[in-house]
Amino acid sequence: MKQYDAIVIGDANIDLVVAGCSDLPRPGQEVLVHNMTLHVGGGAALFSLTLARLGLKVAFNGILGKDGFGQFVRDQLADSGIDTRFIRTSSLNNTGISIAINPEKDRSFITYMGSNAELDLQQLDMNSAALGRHVHLTGYRGSLNHEEYMEMTLRLKALGLTTSLDVGWDDTGEWYTGIFELMKVVDVFFMNEVEAQHYTGCLSVEECMAELSRHSRHIVLKLGAAGAVAAVGGKMMYRSGFEVPVVDTTGAGDSFNAGYMYGFLTGQQTEQCLLYANACGGISVGRFGGSPGSLDRNAMEIFIAEKVGHTTDEWQIAR
Repeated sequence: MKQYDAIVIGDANIDLVVAGCSDLPRPGQEVLVHNMTLHVGGGAALFSLTLARLGLKVAFNGILGKDGFGQFVRDQLADSGIDTRFIRTSSLNNTGISIAINPEKDRSFITYMGSNAELDLQQLDMNSAALGRHVHLTGYRGSLNHEEYMEMTLRLKALGLTTSLDVGWDDTGEWYTGIFELMKVVDVFFMNEVEAQHYTGCLSVEECMAELSRHSRHIVLKLGAAGAVAAVGGKMMYRSGFEVPVVDTTGAGDSFNAGYMYGFLTGQQTEQCLLYANACGGISVGRFGGSPGSLDRNAMEIFIAEKVGHTTDEWQIAR
């Protein structure tokens, strides 16, 4: 038996969410807003929080600044039962901060990378990774770190671990085709519809999935409010999303990933993994901040029961 269900490697920072800011101030002006709230941010950290709250044993591996924000992130992770002993402390940078402005509509961000800029898979303590049965990766940046991710994934496979990766938005605009090589060795590969269109050059979801399935045995494509589609071993499955009032979409994709991996790591069928994923994403968008504290296994079950009309166990029997 492994000590952890999942080791998560990647970014953690502070999200300052500014609600009700329709106009940025001009020089010398002040703009009053409806609210400002402080949350844990970073895709890897948000994924970890949701996965731990769903009941799995999680350890986080990243880097934070030696400051109050860094301690806040550590405390929030620890309070959710996440092992934080593998988090390194930067002597060079403060903890990263991302200011999300007007999340109710078209979000704008002001971001300081901080200690996240120091993330380097080559510095990972492989002994910590070996304590888990699965590793979730974030932070892929195309040709800038492709070889590093290939080497790490192959090393993890050699240790008998499964892996998952959310490729994320390519802010370099490169859309590196080497991603298809990485897809072949990652066990569960996450991408959203727009990212898939950029990487494949295809327009429709069907065409994107056909192309991605040539390279990945298990690809999950997030379609936002429309739901999600997965292809496992060439077999494609679709699950529609849930109709929910949208308050803030920050972190919804990371909550989706955690719901899916919760199903995967507990041995569920792909259809059930998609159901969990859509439920976690749906709960997330209904609250400010990327990691709503009320999202746990019980909340997910209640949400699904209300939306689907069954408990998840009944849905498994009835499908």
